[in-house]
This record gives sequence, structure tokens and C-alpha cells, in this order.
Amino acid sequence: MDISTGFSDFFYSASDGLKLHARIYGDDRGERLPVICLPGLTRNARDFHDLALRLSRDTERPCKVVVFDYRGRGQSAYDPNWKNYDVIVEAGDVIAGLTALGIEHGAFIGTSRGGLIIHVLAAMRPAVLKAVVLNDIGPVVEGEGLAHIRAYLERAPKPKSLADAIAVQKAVHAQAFSALDDADWERFIGAIYREDGGVPVPDFDPALLNVVKSMDPTKPLPVLWPQFEGLSAVPMLVIRGANSKLLSAATLKEMARRHPDCKTVTVAGQGHAPLLETGDLPVIIAAFLARAD
Repeated sequence: MDISTGFSDFFYSASDGLKLHARIYGDDRGERLPVICLPGLTRNARDFHDLALRLSRDTERPCKVVVFDYRGRGQSAYDPNWKNYDVIVEAGDVIAGLTALGIEHGAFIGTSRGGLIIHVLAAMRPAVLKAVVLNDIGPVVEGEGLAHIRAYLERAPKPKSLADAIAVQKAVHAQAFSALDDADWERFIGAIYREDGGVPVPDFDPALLNVVKSMDPTKPLPVLWPQFEGLSAVPMLVIRGANSKLLSAATLKEMARRHPDCKTVTVAGQGHAPLLETGDLPVIIAAFLARAD
């Protein structure tokens, strides 16, 4: 592990040979579940950096944290066939990474698409899931939220500087994320963009936008209640942004009703999806993971 960054880079091959990447924080703790973090649709491992540092360096219950870059995001290779940017393929990539790392099971934290992948894993490999944190995602994805994501990604301006990137994101998201301060916005931007010739560019394969264009907001994703039921034996924490358009308050309530061990948290002043390193969320997540251990 690089002491200066707090993590080491891990590269492995998917079943089709594509080179994929994950970050590893902390060391194996035999008595504690490793924590597996799965980011959103166009996001990458940097989304979890601050939370992963806190969990891996916790003075009382440090744990190993693995954060995946899906194919076409972050430091993972771009797929020549954009149709492989699919939750089932990506779930298989996660399983391949865990196998390469020798991890049989763990506690999973999934933001948005990462939570959908967790639902897929519940059907494909249920034994791997010992605890689950779902960040602003559930079995029902609201069409309004899909429409918002599609509109933003299709029309996103191209910033010319870091300050410009912050201004662009605030113009789109500031109303939903009124709780964020300047430092939060800087971290948010640092996770979204990489530098290319001195200019910030989104850190994902542009072909991923084909997935976004294929979304039809008038035809929401199939509901995943059967897969959600497959998580009924797993302790669960569901986090919802109070201003979220993707996970409704009604779905959150129904998730808590259906699941025998489901704790829910609604985050004021944040939308889709809450920044997990902000406010009380790191403490809440750490306490949930300690109970799961």
C-alpha cells in the first residue's frame, strides 16, 4: 500500500480478458468483513476515497476496503463493445475481481448502479453478500430520475478548468445538494473528472453515453423486488437523499416494510446520490458494518 495515498492499485482480467482495476485500502482483518464498494453509472473508485480511508484507518475497527472501477471507467480499460456496459456483465467483473483477490464474501456498499449490481449479485452469487448498504437506489427506479440523468449527461457542457467544472456542476446540482460546502464540491469534482492536457474531462469511456441514450424514461427499469427479496437474510442499510428523484420515499418505506433487518437514513440537503463521506454518514455506516461483523 502507498502510505501517501492510503491505497494500492490492483489490476486483474475479466472473463473476456479486459484489464480491470480496483483500489485496495487497508489490510486483511480476519475477524472483520472486507468492505466492497461499487460506484454509480459514470463514476469511479475515487467516489469512495474519503470513506474508504476512514473505514480502513478506524482506530477501533479497521477493515480492508476494495473499490472497483467498472470496465470503461477510471483506470479500467475501455470495452470496444459498448453493449458490454451492462449490469450483468459488470456484476460478473466484480465476481472475477473478488476471486482474483481471494475474497469469498464481504459487506457491500453500492451507490446507484452499484446498488443495482448488488441486486444482480443476490441472484447470481448470494453467498458473497454478508451485509449491504444501498446508497440512493432500490428495487424501483423512478422514471423522473432516469430522465434527469439522461438529460444531464447528454447535454453536459465541457469545462475548460477546475473552477469551470465546479461552476458547471453547481449550476446543475446545487439546488438538490444545498448541504454541500466548498470542500465537498471540490471532492465531488475531483471524483468525476480526470485531467487531459490541462483540461478536466469526464473519467469514463464516451461510448458509455450510448447506454444513457438507450434509456427510455417513459419505460422505467423492471422492478427488482424478487432480487430484493433475495437479500432478506442480509443486514441492510438504505441511504436516501431527501431530494432524490431516483429513489422515492414510498419505495424506501416499502423496502423497510419488506426487509426484516433494514435500517433507513434520509439525508437532508442532498439528492442523487448522497456523498457518503459527508455529515454523520461515515459514523452511521461504520456502526452498521460493526454490527454486521
